[in-house]
Amino acid sequence: MLRRILTSFLTAVLLAASALTVTVATAGTASADGCYTWNRTLKQGASGADVTQLQIRVAGYPGTGNVLAIDGSYGPATAAAVKRFQSAYGLSSDGVAGPNTFSKIYALQNNDCSPANFAFSELNRCNSNWSGGRVSAAQAKENAKRTMWKLQALRHALGDQSIRITSGFRSATCNANVGGSPNSRHMYGHAADLGVSPHSLCTLAKAARNHGFNTILGPGYPDHNDHVHLDHKSGRTWSAPSCGI
Repeated sequence: MLRRILTSFLTAVLLAASALTVTVATAGTASADGCYTWNRTLKQGASGADVTQLQIRVAGYPGTGNVLAIDGSYGPATAAAVKRFQSAYGLSSDGVAGPNTFSKIYALQNNDCSPANFAFSELNRCNSNWSGGRVSAAQAKENAKRTMWKLQALRHALGDQSIRITSGFRSATCNANVGGSPNSRHMYGHAADLGVSPHSLCTLAKAARNHGFNTILGPGYPDHNDHVHLDHKSGRTWSAPSCGI
């Protein structure tokens, strides 16, 4: 009798310990999709590839007129961008990226790492392999991904209504065929032209100032009355005179 009682007690202790181990092991992570999984909570002072991946996804929340550096270092600017992202999606805005923040990112991204409401095909109507630009095909596609995450932030800020992309990556040949600038950022993969959709061009241009684009060209700027051009090259160029920019 005593032996059975001791056996039952030890079994209960082992089960409880097992449950505790599982809880501790998963406390800093969240269930992921097929793109990327974060395995630790991130906050100021952290660095590494996982910080870089986070920065790409919150780069659309740098604050008006700012651009978030994608450098793998979790400093004050990254913490502020995380806070804005958290606030935008109704999360506790503490600037610390933990399970709730990662769960929201997982819900927003596709298995190919594009954001939920955009596809790589929208950013490349030139060819199927991203070749022929001013950077490698892999870099052009990576730049397009970073552009899409900023567009996802812009879309969310505008009520989650669709945004129509009229031009994205171009090879040198595609760029020449449409009369693009010889130094067009489209050939680097990090430019997007937006057309009228549910939103006017001026609405798009004005809102883009909040989402990390160094270049905004729109109505009133030569040859931009039918679209808004966005890119994130170094140095700011904002000009859409008909929109007050």
